[in-house]
Amino acid sequence: MRLLLVRHGQTPSNVDFLLDTTVLGPGLTELGERQAAALPGVLADEDIEAVYASTLVRTQLTAAPLAAARGLDVIVRDGIRELSAGDLEMLPGDSERGRTYMQTVLAWAAGDTQLRVPGGESGAEALARYDAVVAEAARSGAGTVAMVSHGAAIRLWTAARAHNLDADFAAAHPLDNTGVVVLEGSPADNWKALSWVGAVVAPAAEAGPTGRPVEAR
Repeated sequence: MRLLLVRHGQTPSNVDFLLDTTVLGPGLTELGERQAAALPGVLADEDIEAVYASTLVRTQLTAAPLAAARGLDVIVRDGIRELSAGDLEMLPGDSERGRTYMQTVLAWAAGDTQLRVPGGESGAEALARYDAVVAEAARSGAGTVAMVSHGAAIRLWTAARAHNLDADFAAAHPLDNTGVVVLEGSPADNWKALSWVGAVVAPAAEAGPTGRPVEAR
């Protein structure tokens, strides 16, 4: 299966760099709406057979133009929602306490999945719910699936499940709004990241640092 993981369009909380993870969450800014409207063109060359979104409003608003352009319904699943910020909810992500969030997420990506965000979920819980939605999509038989999800969740899942990326890559590569990560594989046979926001991801042996993007396209 070809899996396109797409971060949602810009929200007011993104502008203010706030840890905003609860359901239903905010809608999109005017820029976010334009980003969503542009997504069908960005993915015009992809033979998308299913479009998923999380239970947060911002992903559904982002997915809607893409699904409409392909004549598809948006499949809403809780498992691909953002990683819970717990007690850190609505703190600035660059504040002293707010930085605990991404520090914990990156520790999960490195394998320490029993850690828990204060008042939130553990890495094992977050990966299990995301895995379940990806497995559902794989069982559907669709050749190419787009999932509109969230920045931290996509970085975690890709670093944990793609054999050619790691936690250092996730730490060094934030995902812009409507940025797309392309993977191929299956839950049974593992996953390979092919591109990260348009940059080709080379095998570790060719790239030096694991999964370094080596050329723009």
